[in-house]
Amino acid sequence: MRTVSANASVRLYHLDEGDPVAQTLFYGSLDEALAVARQQPADVQAGLWLATDNDVVAFLDLEA
Repeated sequence: MRTVSANASVRLYHLDEGDPVAQTLFYGSLDEALAVARQQPADVQAGLWLATDNDVVAFLDLEA
């Protein structure tokens, strides 16, 4: 993820392998999105993605 600012605007969404439609959970700062993501159950966290203006990264890649 090229955007590293805690205040960067991101979209946090969940992508389920069985459903091709992404469900948006949050729009806002990276810090807030990470807090929302950490509150989700482990099975949901596995399908979470963060999108900025210039990149997309899996939530678990940031938490590893």
